[in-house]
Amino acid sequence: MPKLVIGQEEFELNEEGFMLAPARWNEAIAITLAKETEGLNLLTDDHWKVINYIRQYYLQYSQAPMIRKLCKETGISLKQVYILFPSGPAKGACKIAGLPKPSGCV
Repeated sequence: MPKLVIGQEEFELNEEGFMLAPARWNEAIAITLAKETEGLNLLTDDHWKVINYIRQYYLQYSQAPMIRKLCKETGISLKQVYILFPSGPAKGACKIAGLPKPSGCV
């Protein structure tokens, strides 16, 4: 099973790079996942807006938000989401936000 190592801590990931223990997520993990799994060397304010929205939604509802809701609530267009997260909202944004792999449409 793949692991992400940050300092002295190890975090288990599934074979696609999604965290197995979302409760252990923090911003350092997001930055590392962005670099190592998505090739994003810098997370901008818009990246964080999407990541934090997805994360808060997940903590409240135990699932990732649908993409329409994400765009409406953050004010970031679908096109911009794909520019920010080239692998998409489910694979890229949810992974960086520490969520398990979404089963449905994000």
